Amino acid sequence: MSNSQLHTPVVLIIFKRPDTTEKVFEAIRLAQPQRLFVIADGPRPDKAAEAEKCAETRAILDRVDWPCEVFKDYSEENLGCQKRVSSGLNWVFHQVEEAIILEDDCVPHPTFFQYCETLLDDYRHDTRIMSISGITNQFQQRSEHSYYYSLYNSCWGWATWKRAWKYFDFDMKLWPIARGQGWLHDLLIDEPTVKFWTDTYQSVYEGKFNTWAYRWKFACWMQSGLSIIPNVNLISNIGFGDQATNTRVKQSNRANQPVEAIAFPLKHPPLVIRDRQAERYVQRVAYHQSRLSRIKRKLKKLLFS
Repeated sequence: MSNSQLHTPVVLIIFKRPDTTEKVFEAIRLAQPQRLFVIADGPRPDKAAEAEKCAETRAILDRVDWPCEVFKDYSEENLGCQKRVSSGLNWVFHQVEEAIILEDDCVPHPTFFQYCETLLDDYRHDTRIMSISGITNQFQQRSEHSYYYSLYNSCWGWATWKRAWKYFDFDMKLWPIARGQGWLHDLLIDEPTVKFWTDTYQSVYEGKFNTWAYRWKFACWMQSGLSIIPNVNLISNIGFGDQATNTRVKQSNRANQPVEAIAFPLKHPPLVIRDRQAERYVQRVAYHQSRLSRIKRKLKKLLFS
């Protein structure tokens, strides 16, 4: 989309990583959005030199050199990942009806922007669809179509509408009701998967995870909402490591995945139906393995502390 400006607003979420932010910013520069919203968290007072890193990261956004309105929501205090991202997106969707969202470590393929803009338009009024994801966890194409539908949205490069984000509830007030009525059994069917998400959502509800993304996933599920997942990978997460909040395992098979172009015009699936086979694979690869990694890290801390 380098020959014409992107009409859809782009959101960039930043903190203290100028090296990764620089790469995402360059990808956004190629797309040349007419409006750019920047959400930034503030430094933690007990972390030496973090204020300098935050300032260095924010300075990158002063280099916008194309016709673009830039809106900044910069926090001077540290709110933490879950509160900063969710409050920032609330700010965005008080002003626009839809947006493409990137975090500071999610580098998109150039075709990601057109893919999002096209599908935001196509599904603008289809309330079955809650989000459009840029990453795929499949290692082979699911079908001859450009994308498929899944319960499992990803927030590593994504897009959504104000009409969907309005269901986001940081406090997850509906969780006790859903848990008590066995709602996950009806939605997920598979017993180990039900247990995984029951335990996960209970932990998030109790404030044990510093995550906004699981709260967003819960909001989507409460609406029986689906996400669009591309059949090729459009996002590479380059932020795995010690500087990350949640993606700290450098050797993860989800880190630094290669990207490739998605072909246009998009080939749309004829039916809006969940791909349960793909969901089972994602559950096993993306979630069960990450849970095992967390358990191993906790045991390591206990053994060597």
